[in-house]
Amino acid sequence: MTPRAWSLFETGIPSFDTLLGGGIPRRQSLIVAGDPGSGKTVLCSQLAFLAAAKGLPVVMATVTSEPHDKLVGELANFSFFKEELLGDRLFVMSAYSSLKQGARETRDLIVQTVRKRGAKLLFIDGLRAIRDLWQDEARLREFLYELGIGLAAADCIGLFTTEYPLEKLLTLPEATTVDGIVSLSVAKQGARRMRRVEVVKLRGRPHIAGTHLMRIDGEGVSFIPRMESLAPPGEDSHSPSTRASFGLPELDTLMGGGLPRTSATLLAGSMGIGKTLLAAHFAVGGARHGEPALFVSFHDSVAALAARARRIQLDVERFVADGTVTYLFIPPVEQEADLVMDRVLQEILRRGVKRLVLDGLTMLEQSITDPERRTLFLAALAERLRRLGVTTLYTREVSKVAGTELDFSDAPVSTLGENLLLLRYVELRGRIHRILSVLKMRDSAYDNDLREFQIADSGVKVLSTLRAAEGLLTGQARPLGTTIGATE
Repeated sequence: MTPRAWSLFETGIPSFDTLLGGGIPRRQSLIVAGDPGSGKTVLCSQLAFLAAAKGLPVVMATVTSEPHDKLVGELANFSFFKEELLGDRLFVMSAYSSLKQGARETRDLIVQTVRKRGAKLLFIDGLRAIRDLWQDEARLREFLYELGIGLAAADCIGLFTTEYPLEKLLTLPEATTVDGIVSLSVAKQGARRMRRVEVVKLRGRPHIAGTHLMRIDGEGVSFIPRMESLAPPGEDSHSPSTRASFGLPELDTLMGGGLPRTSATLLAGSMGIGKTLLAAHFAVGGARHGEPALFVSFHDSVAALAARARRIQLDVERFVADGTVTYLFIPPVEQEADLVMDRVLQEILRRGVKRLVLDGLTMLEQSITDPERRTLFLAALAERLRRLGVTTLYTREVSKVAGTELDFSDAPVSTLGENLLLLRYVELRGRIHRILSVLKMRDSAYDNDLREFQIADSGVKVLSTLRAAEGLLTGQARPLGTTIGATE
């Protein structure tokens, strides 16, 4: 066994181990702090049951007069709870009587119980109750210090919860006595309340700093580290020279055969101009060549997209049915970007996805609640997808349907837009036309001609180069003496 394996205790919650830098250092004691209802007891109880399930002896100590079955009953609805572990593997004891006698008596009782059972994990739920009972700073400091020494000698990790918020805890002697502090909080953001976790202190171990998303469900507690806080997976490598085609020959020709593989492309355009249908072509184009594709929509259900695609002879349903295209509908309700992309990345890894469509970039941007994070988050996402070998297409709505201004100042074009395709309505001789232009392709040759394109029952068709008018990108074209756009 490597020295690292000896020095760290893996918690059984992989996302928690990630935040801790691999796990809890052995023989250390940690405080898990937070307001009532933040999830302290659930998290520590989950760690206790997971350790016991691995065959490690665990001691859980209560410090109030409440019966043990109350705590057990509150945990019974979580999947980590296994009643058969209670007893020999997970021993629940009460330290309430000894607390009324004194600090030394309490320490001796707990340490003796840990040694007798060979426990590798001790969980004490409620340091604040001890503080409130003793009303003695020196006694509490001495108790924690000597308890920590006793646990270290027994090669046992200590987990203690306290109901103080982080700012208050840092002013108390508990903060300096223990080896680590994990803070749980519930922050209000608009109408939402989001759970957060922060590893504030971990003696002798590098860990991931800052706050991260926390969630509690039927499985228990899990965490989603901030996208930008994680090192991208895999080694950096040169992008392949091959292309990912749309399956639309005229469009692919403009880009030298398609989008450069592992690149990120922003497909921007006005409302209703055809962004989603072109994105569906990109996903299906990969599926036809055996490349698994993931289509993530913030707007349409799979039935709605399939119906729209069917009208232009694009059989999305067939590829969804055979599994080469996975469709993920994320309704435009209150979402958190880290949670959304964690789900997306899990699908990518599970299915070996090579093409990703995110239809509705604005919704993803808005789900990043801190505007200052958006650029960092999206840059980290783009790099992570690239190293996973995924070619990504984002769609984003341009606010103006037609007009002389093209403003991308509020879009992360510089971050995501290695390639930029623009779809635009233009008005010419009293009729509305759709035009397409490749505005940018990083490190790649492309044709920057403006093309008219049509969406009809027969499908999407990119027409010949438009040289009969000027001012096309302004949306207000001026004819140059030809018949384009004129009534036949």
